[in-house]
Amino acid sequence: MTQIGSAFLPVHDTRSAADWYAKTFDLHPISREDHAAVLETGEPGRRLTLLGPASGIAVEPGLDWAPFNLVADDLAAVRDRLTEAGSKPGDVHGDDETCFWFTATDPDGNTLLVVDR
Repeated sequence: MTQIGSAFLPVHDTRSAADWYAKTFDLHPISREDHAAVLETGEPGRRLTLLGPASGIAVEPGLDWAPFNLVADDLAAVRDRLTEAGSKPGDVHGDDETCFWFTATDPDGNTLLVVDR
């Protein structure tokens, strides 16, 4: 069996981005370095790696598409935290058969897709 080990996202400042993701999505930082910060969901192997300029990645922050989704137990609570954090989450779309979802942006301008399952 093959599993995805980490989703990667470019950011300007790994430490401040890690703090924002930890607070907004209740992720747990397991490392914070200048080149990268790694956060976990609490389930082994479910990680988000934030890559800063020192990582050498050639992608600028501000992705206008969501390279992964964030699964939230409570969409309304996450939308509220995003609004409080200065993001402008979009409307909730979807249905009971597939999922409910909305998009937002992080402080680096990356598009985020938040889903309920």
